[in-house]
Formats: sequence, structure tokens, C-alpha cells
Amino acid sequence: MSGWQGFLESDEPFCLTVAPDVGGLSVLNPPLTLLADGDLFGRRAQQERRRRRASLDPMAILRDLQDLTAGAPVVHVEYGVGRYVGLQLMQVADQEGEFLVIEYQGGDRIYVPVSSLHLVSRYTGAAPDAAPLHKLGTDQWARARRRASGQVRDVAADLLDLYAQRQARRGTVLKVGDDEYGTFAAAFPFEETADQSEAIQNVLKDMASERPMDRVVCGDVGFGKTEVAMRAAFVAVQAGRQVAVLVPTTLLAEQHLANFRDRFADLPVRVESLSRFRSAGTTRDIVADLASGRVDILIATHRLLHADARFKDLGLLIIDEEHRFGVRDKERLKTFRAEVHVLTLTATPIPRTLNMALGGLRDLSLITTPPAGRVAIKTSVGEWRDASIR
Repeated sequence: MSGWQGFLESDEPFCLTVAPDVGGLSVLNPPLTLLADGDLFGRRAQQERRRRRASLDPMAILRDLQDLTAGAPVVHVEYGVGRYVGLQLMQVADQEGEFLVIEYQGGDRIYVPVSSLHLVSRYTGAAPDAAPLHKLGTDQWARARRRASGQVRDVAADLLDLYAQRQARRGTVLKVGDDEYGTFAAAFPFEETADQSEAIQNVLKDMASERPMDRVVCGDVGFGKTEVAMRAAFVAVQAGRQVAVLVPTTLLAEQHLANFRDRFADLPVRVESLSRFRSAGTTRDIVADLASGRVDILIATHRLLHADARFKDLGLLIIDEEHRFGVRDKERLKTFRAEVHVLTLTATPIPRTLNMALGGLRDLSLITTPPAGRVAIKTSVGEWRDASIR
């Protein structure tokens, strides 16, 4: 305040002072113009300190844990997985406090003060009934943590090795004549959106380069991701290569089979599918034809990964909804991915895929514009009524 007082009483035409954070102003009586540092040097965005995660707020954790029922699995950072017993008031060093009680194997218990609740979290590794129960005084939890850390490092090393191989190796250049492609594109019964057209052009450009494609196409349901995949499949088949379309469910496999066969009906292209709907004999025949090159496009569920299928000349792998495949499935997928062009379609990319795309390891195309006339999806939960179903 003294700085302001001296400034106002001064007869000098210019004056510098230090004052609380204010902006510039101009008044007529008294004649005064105040220029703040932001007016002179431009304003800088103030970087606020990151707020502490809610999980580190003891009261927030307390409210969260109060929703737990007795016997629910919880994890203590230092002691491992135990069972939540409840909250208990205790007198410690003449101070009354609330403690979280966790029980371990053999009936051993630990009492966690409210100030240390950031060390406790819900168990989310599996179904509650399948959660382990660790024993205090052993290295069981330490071994589990070391094993998990090792697996994380193994996955990271495998990913780095895979992408190093893909960068070092030359992919197969897949492109098709403009007339052939134009005819196939003209058969698409809808008008492409701007985002969809851009995604298609990016995919075709990737396939025509010598670097193996690894592109993620992200878009909501009904935004046209499947047509992007069909254009890519057309280019690969016309270039004499086989295409594998990996889908998470049998229903989606049948849906894609119908759509692909309809789209390629005017071309000498054989489209088959592998799923639990196929008998053992039919599966054997398809696998044999796949190895001999008589199947051009194969749409398959997890069955492909366990049917000992071999391609004669695989050129393109399309993965629909990658997040629906487990770790073991992705391990088997690596056998396809060193030199093959890979196109991933997703509406909900998993964090690792999104992080790799944003980090430049994988290319990303976004389809954010809905087709003309698309009706928004509405989800509701209600009682079973035949009239509502109809």
C-alpha cells in the first residue's frame, strides 16, 4: 500500500512501483495511466501447479473406501493385497484417530492412519473373487511387484524391437491403377466425408511407400471406418497380396463377411471367415486354401490366432477394435507385423495405442465428422417390454 501511496503523491511524470497483481487502467481525475508489466511485455500463461491427484487426498480416499463392503480386496503399496475390514477409531499416543483396517492371510491385520491412505487403493487386477490374499512377513508381494516390473520391461523391449524392425525393413509397395481404383470407389453408395477422404488418402499413401504402414484410424461407430478398410483391402488384393481382417466377436465377423462380399461382389475376390460358426472340416479347408493363396480376404476372430493358419502372401493386416484383444493374442499378432502393412480401426483407442500414435511410433487418422443424416446413438436402460423391443 505504501508503494501505491508514494506513487500517487509523486510529481514525477513517470514512476515504477511494485504492487499486487493488477491490470492496466486509465482514469481522468486524477489524470493517471497505469501500465502493468503484461501491457508492456505481453502476458504469459501462468502455469498452475498440478493439483494433487484426488487419489492422494485422504478425505477423497476415505469417501471412496467407505463405499467398499467388508471383505472387498484392497492393495497396500508396501504389504500387498488384503481384505478390507472397515474403519476403526483408535487411541494412539493420547490422540484419537480413524484407521483403515486391512486383514491378510492368517488373520494378520494392519491399521492404516488417515494420513497414509494414499498408500491404499482398490484392487482392480481381476474379479474380486479371484483376488489373491498375501501373507505379511513374506516376500510374496515384493516378488509379484518385481515380476510385474519385469513384464512391463519385456513388453516395452518387445515393442521397441518390433518397431525398430519395421523401420529398418522395407515394406511391399502396394498400389493400383487410377482407373481400377476409381471404379471401385465409385461403387461406394455414399458420399465420403472430408475426414473419411483424408483417412483413405493417408492409408493409400502409406501402402504405396516402402515403409510398412502402421496407421490407426479412430472414429465413432458409423463414421465410415469400414470403408477405409475396404479401400485398403482392394489395393492389397489388386496388388496380388492377401488380406487378414481380425475382429473381436463372431457377430462382427459375420457382419464384415456380408459387407465385404457385397462390396467385392463384382470382382474375382474370394472372401472367407473363420469363427466358431465354422465347423472343424470347413476350418481345415479354409486354412488349406489360405496357405495355397486361394483365399484373398480372410475375416477372422481369435480363431485365426489359434488355428495354425498360414498365409501364402499376406500384405495387409486390418485389426478392428484392438482394445478387445488380450495380451496373449497381441503376442501372436507380432508374427504378422514385422513387414506387413497394418491398419487398426478403433472407436476407443487404448492408452498405449494412443500414446504411441501421439509419440510418432504409429500414424493416426481421425474421422470426426459424421455422415450426412446420421442419427445420434442413444442408450437407455429399461424394463423388458416387447413393444419397446419392436
